[in-house]
Formats: sequence, structure tokens, C-alpha cells
Amino acid sequence: MIRLNNIFVKFGRFEALHDINVHVKEGEFFTFLGPSGCGKTTTLRTITGFTTPSSGSVLMKGKDITNVPVEKRNIGIVFQSYALFPTMTVYDNIAFGLKIQKLGKNEIDSRVHDIASKVDLSNEQLAKAVNQLSGGQQQRVAIARALVTNPAIICLDEPLSNLDAKLRVQLRNELKKMQHDFGITTIYVTHDQEEALTLSDRIAVFNEGRIEQIGTPNEIYNNSATQFVANFIGDINQLMPGITDGLFAEPLDPNKNHFIRLERIRVTTQAPILRGEGHEVAGGFPSQPSFEGVIESKEYYGLYIKYYVKVPGQTLKVIEKNDGVKIYEPGERVRIVINPADIMSY
Repeated sequence: MIRLNNIFVKFGRFEALHDINVHVKEGEFFTFLGPSGCGKTTTLRTITGFTTPSSGSVLMKGKDITNVPVEKRNIGIVFQSYALFPTMTVYDNIAFGLKIQKLGKNEIDSRVHDIASKVDLSNEQLAKAVNQLSGGQQQRVAIARALVTNPAIICLDEPLSNLDAKLRVQLRNELKKMQHDFGITTIYVTHDQEEALTLSDRIAVFNEGRIEQIGTPNEIYNNSATQFVANFIGDINQLMPGITDGLFAEPLDPNKNHFIRLERIRVTTQAPILRGEGHEVAGGFPSQPSFEGVIESKEYYGLYIKYYVKVPGQTLKVIEKNDGVKIYEPGERVRIVINPADIMSY
């Protein structure tokens, strides 16, 4: 659907994008994820035509659109600020692109009302000025305006960042449903890892103008390709040197850094069992080695509990599902169980 081939973007001596290669498939929800200043918005602007690459090409359905003007790319855009006309009515905001295309009045009216119903904007709201609407309603107007011209692709640049946390979650779910219902190819820019993981079919993780990894949310989270991705996506423990010495049949490479996700560590108070070569394994986890720790503190979240466990040389963060049976208390001695297959090394 959309291909970026060897894209470089320079602003003077500053290289904003370095050798970006992306293929977004038709109907896909594809997210550009990364911290501020990493190049994700510049990449989006290159796709939409607001930024011209220093080298490389942008293809849509096999056609080179690298030098095609913004207005002729058939791409819908929702900006972070929505870029609506505040004193115009909702109806006129949505109809703006159709009027530019010089469609007939009846055709415009039909399309505006059709798209408004699909994004849950009432006839009463269509008659209001945009500045009379809530942030969530304004976002729907921006999406409706982007979709009403029947674009091949819709690009959204941090569209939820100006909303409060509760509304952000609500509209995130609505946005995914709308994208599914419309079946439109969507490119989404965000710095929010949770948004990326919940919304996306695939994610490109950016860092300092380069792409570190492209993959499904599961691949990005559980098989992070680089140390940057492992640290940026979700929460993680870095295992300090020596913590697993003698623990595994095959020692960890001392020349690498080793990480493990919080939910991959297990906590138990069952007595250890001595197995071959003096290795201890925890009761209930007969195939996995364990070592001793002490609960420093806990955070109760309802669905799960986050523990801070003091072990030799560091404190590990551990997430345990709240099964309503056992909650460990500060000062309690426990066994920490780690499966070597869950460790990511770089």
C-alpha cells in the first residue's frame, strides 16, 4: 500500500531520518512509536508530502508519489491540534475538503451526514461551532473531515495527546473500532507504548532518526530486537552481573546486558528442592532454578500486584496476578523463579 524506500531527510547538517524502510499493508493499522524527536512525525510528514526527503522514494500502490503535492496524494490527515476552524460549524468543517473538490451541494450534504453518523456526531452537533464541542467531540470532527473525502490512507499524528487519561482510553477503543469498520489503511504516530500495543497490527519503533524494530505488538514486547526497544516498551528489569551466577546450566554471556519482563518472574514461598549439581528449584516450578529474596514493598493494583524484591546485588520488580489467595507482605522471605528462556540479552 505504502512503501518508504531508503528515506533520508536532512535539515541543513542535521540528519532527521536515516535510511527509513517501511511497508504498510492495505487495511493495516501501523504505528510509528518512539520518544519525542526520534523522527516518527517527520516520517509521517514525508508520507503526506509536507516534507520532501533528501533521498529515497515514497510509493503508494506501486506509484512513486515522492514529489506529488499534498493535496493530490489522497491521504487524510488528523493533526495533534486537530487544525479545525473554530468558528465554523461542525458541518462546514467536515464539508471543507468536499467543497475544495467542487462537489455538488446534494453530494456534499449526503457525504457529511453519512460520515457524521458513522463517527457518532448528531445533527444537533453538526449545527454547532467547533469551539462549542468537547475535546473528544472535536477529535471525531477531525476524523470525519479526514475520512469524508474517501482517502486511500489516513494518517494520525498524536491525536489523543491533548485529552485527559480517561477520555484517551475511551477514544482509543473507539478509534480502533472505527478503523476496523472502515477498513482503511491507518498510520498512527504516538509516544505512548500502551496506545501502540493496544491499537496496532504492527509497530515501527523509532530512535534518533532510525527504525530499531518493526513487528507485531507481541514481537516488539516479547522479542525486543534491541536494548533500546526492550527498555522503551513497557517496564523491564536489567539483571545485574553475578545475580544468576551458578543458577543456569548455561551461564549468561558476561559481555552482554540481560533483561527480563516483570511478569516473567515468579514468586513463591514453597520450600526449595535440591536438584543435580547443587541447583535449587522452587516447589511448584520443578524445571526452573530459583534463588532467595525478600519483599521490600508492594503496590496493589487490583488485577495484579507489583512487588519490589530485594535479591543479592539489586532489587527486582515483579508483577503477580492477583488470584485472591496469597499476597506477600514487606519483610517476607520468598523464592524468585526465573526461566532462562524469558531473558533477553543484547
